[in-house]
Amino acid sequence: MDFIRQVLDRVGDKWSLLVIAVLDTGSLRYTDLLRQVPGISQRMLTLTLRQLQQDGLISRTAYAEVPPRVEYALTSLGQGLHEIVSSLIGWAAEHHDEIRAHHARTAIAP
Repeated sequence: MDFIRQVLDRVGDKWSLLVIAVLDTGSLRYTDLLRQVPGISQRMLTLTLRQLQQDGLISRTAYAEVPPRVEYALTSLGQGLHEIVSSLIGWAAEHHDEIRAHHARTAIAP
């Protein structure tokens, strides 16, 4: 059970989900990821990419060019997870107004 919890903690955090969602369009460079994942810092993007690569969900390809070019892409394992991530994002988009309404009704006045 501990291993399952660890995997869910890793792939279920918001940054991992957003990076996986963005990489569905194909390989992206670091700066493109930084631009397309709203609110993520450089440090957090670097950590997230390392973790996703370590888990086998993304690949990192470095090209011997000047200046150096590095691209990140989903692996087949990551593509399988992307299907789940897409469903979750779709659900959140479909129900966000309803959830906001619940928050507003249950908010405790100071």
